[in-house]
Amino acid sequence: MTTSTSVILPWQDIHTVLLDMDGTLLDLHFDDHFFRIVVPQSYATANELTFEQAEKIVFDAYRAVEGTLAWYDVDYWSRTLKLDIPLLKKQVAHLIQVRPQVMPFLKALHKSGRALYLVTNAHGKSLSLKLEKTPIGAWFNDLITSHDMGCPKEDPKFWSLLQKRLEYDPDHTLLVEDSEKILAVASEYGPAHLLHIAKPSSQREPQFSQHFPSVLDFSALPSPDLS
Repeated sequence: MTTSTSVILPWQDIHTVLLDMDGTLLDLHFDDHFFRIVVPQSYATANELTFEQAEKIVFDAYRAVEGTLAWYDVDYWSRTLKLDIPLLKKQVAHLIQVRPQVMPFLKALHKSGRALYLVTNAHGKSLSLKLEKTPIGAWFNDLITSHDMGCPKEDPKFWSLLQKRLEYDPDHTLLVEDSEKILAVASEYGPAHLLHIAKPSSQREPQFSQHFPSVLDFSALPSPDLS
């Protein structure tokens, strides 16, 4: 395990930075609360079920498509659960928050002149809501969703397609993610420099990676603002 006080990135070798959104830039508490509480509650109300009955049905539906593009597709969930998922998200949008030290990190990356890309599994409608509620979008060269690419970041094909689209040099590219599964796939098919976020949600205890350099937040890194 690499703790939050010992990660040193070779910024001199990093020309491109790929940043995940949920759990990396934004507090994952919004998504946790939405999918674990709001959706089952809404399903229970709509179908005259107890929360426990609705929770089982909804969580079984989640597990059936976990790790696929459908899992991240709000339109899929609206159809499957017969709920207005985008509307429900807007009703709890006050929970969308930027994680600690994210904005100084984004500003420093921008000032350093490195190419900076948001690379997210979030559906376009979810991305639009989060960009509306936070200031993160202004700092990126481009915003890429897995729905644009036709496959999720858990799929090795995503990384070959992304490399072709952005034409980055994997040896000089950093990926920052809160998902160890995605980092494991990327380690085989994508960027050479990998960093794990150990505390994606403000409401969870940190879980440091056993396999990748792992930090609580970006304050644990030296500044990328290099001349």
